[in-house]
Amino acid sequence: MARDKWMGAVGVVVVLCYLVPYTLLSNVVAWYGSFLFWSGAGVVVIALNIFMTRPFKEHDRD
Repeated sequence: MARDKWMGAVGVVVVLCYLVPYTLLSNVVAWYGSFLFWSGAGVVVIALNIFMTRPFKEHDRD
């Protein structure tokens, strides 16, 4: 169940990656516009993936 929460958060970030640059940042033409937002969103998605896969364990083979 906890993994579903993290997957939902990734989904929200993906939706924001479409909405924010084309709505709120549409008039910003400098590097700190969409590029900075997408860079930050990429870091957030990487962090969410770390939290999502943290409980995974490697099984020993006998």
